[in-house]
Amino acid sequence: MRAILFDFGGTLDSPRHWLDRFVTHYCAAGIDITRNELNRAFSIATQQAYARSARLRDYTLLQLVGFLVDLQFESLRALGAVSPDRFSDKMSPGRGFKELKEQICQLFVAESAAGLAASRPLLMSFARRLKVGVVSNFYGNLERILADADLAQSITAIADSGRLGCSKPDPRIFAASLEQLGVHPRETVMVGDSIVKDCAPARAMGMATVWLRHCDVGGCTVAPGDPVDFTIDRLEELKDFEWLTG
Repeated sequence: MRAILFDFGGTLDSPRHWLDRFVTHYCAAGIDITRNELNRAFSIATQQAYARSARLRDYTLLQLVGFLVDLQFESLRALGAVSPDRFSDKMSPGRGFKELKEQICQLFVAESAAGLAASRPLLMSFARRLKVGVVSNFYGNLERILADADLAQSITAIADSGRLGCSKPDPRIFAASLEQLGVHPRETVMVGDSIVKDCAPARAMGMATVWLRHCDVGGCTVAPGDPVDFTIDRLEELKDFEWLTG
């Protein structure tokens, strides 16, 4: 192998999907919301933010998460899932939705910071012998976020859908990374938390695939025929792959 590609959200920043992380932090802030209730608002907000990626290109992670949470609350209100009446017991004097949203953002960003700090030495180790790339459905500001997290020095290629105008599982976003790295698909391994968006398109192009499964939610087993060569529960397990580290 000459190169390794990583997904970002749910992979490098934390071994959990962003939706599940938001549910956890909404609940920690006092908004007892279910995954199903947040799912639709999360999806709407994500698509709205993708469409505004040109505006977000200089955003820090905290600014981005704040922007997403504002959009999520707008959608939740429109869907009737969040209202002052429902959460009046969480509203102490001087603490309204603004303060709740700020708490959600701070919790989310702190979790991401810890995950990225844990990924840093792993990326540095791989960068000594492999070309490293990041391929992500993101908001145009992934380069800024990787630099802020002190990961940029280990990464040769960044394929951000918000910049490229195509998103996983479209093979063009993977092809853009391979071109930047100057490698063939068969010289490359893709590591990500989505079988559909990460592993399937990578395998179709000829890459080896490693699935980072999220065992805190359903669907954490590989079915026959799934395009997965290896399954891991933690990124650190990659250090045990002799064909990557040898």
